[in-house]
Formats: sequence, structure tokens, C-alpha cells
Amino acid sequence: MKIIAFAGSNHSNSINKKLATYASSLFKNCEVEVLDLNHYEAPLFSIDTEKVIGQAEEAKSFLEKINSADILVVSLAEHNGNYAAAFKNLIDWCSRIEKGFFQNKPMLLMATSPGARGGKSVLEIAQNNLTRFDANIQAVFSLPSFNENFDLETNRITNADLDSELKQNVQKLQILIDEESAYNFS
Repeated sequence: MKIIAFAGSNHSNSINKKLATYASSLFKNCEVEVLDLNHYEAPLFSIDTEKVIGQAEEAKSFLEKINSADILVVSLAEHNGNYAAAFKNLIDWCSRIEKGFFQNKPMLLMATSPGARGGKSVLEIAQNNLTRFDANIQAVFSLPSFNENFDLETNRITNADLDSELKQNVQKLQILIDEESAYNFS
């Protein structure tokens, strides 16, 4: 089974990428690939730009990665209560190529921030919006106060309760993986 993990952020030192990387490391018997949105930086979407260039190559490359996944681990940055512009732009391009670009693949949807709400505003938006693009959100996790609850040296959550909550969410998806593997071998 293959996991594609990424942060909905183009920050070079994204805390959401750190969370997505940690969460994806908790899965057993899976190949994990962590994407960097900086490698999929498409021009700002507009109908006019689309008429000139057609489908953005960066969006096509991103969709190839999504196509290769069995499970998606996504952690969204929150900018002013909403998606980061880089993620929203990629959604705009991808949805023009394939409206259901998440292809009903099981998703662990997360967010973190330095603040006490842990990106809950963007999670609410994503839970309502990403299903339009066939996101199959199986579990949701918010890590509040990133700087107090995540150790950058060990790259793991330090708050035992929050770490346990994330591990329970991972276990929920792990069961799906194990059931799918058992089904494919029978």
C-alpha cells in the first residue's frame, strides 16, 4: 500500500509538513512518499491563463502522485482562517483537469498551527469542501499549539493525549489498509 502525504502549504519549513510526515510514519507496512507543494507551484489560476497554457503541468504532476496513492495524509496550513493560497491554487487547477481528483481515496485530514485552535477553521472548510472533489475523509485531527506539543528534534508529538488521538486515527485507516490487503490476497 502506498501513502501520499503532504501539507497544504508552500512554506519551506512547514509545521504541517512535519505533522503529515510524522503521521504517515505511524502506518505499518506501507510505502510513504511525502510531497512538497513547492514542486507543484502552478501559475495563479484564471480562465484566461488556462486558455493560454491549457492544463498546468504542475497540476498534472500532482494528480499523477494522487493517482499512485492508496491513502492520503493531508495536513492543511491555515491562513486567515482558510486554505493557504498555494493549496487553493492547486485545487483550482486540479479540479479543472479532473473534478473528482481525490478519487475517493481514504484520507486522514489534519491541521496544526502555533495557536490554540490548531487550524480548526481550515479543517471545517476542508471537511465541507474537499468532498466535492471526491475526498473520502476517514479521520480528522487537529494539533493545537504546535510549538508546545511537537518536538522538532525527535519529530513527534509530545503531548501524550494528542499523540494517542492521532494514533487512534491512524489505526482507523490502518484497519482499512489491512482489510484491503486481505481482500486483494483472497
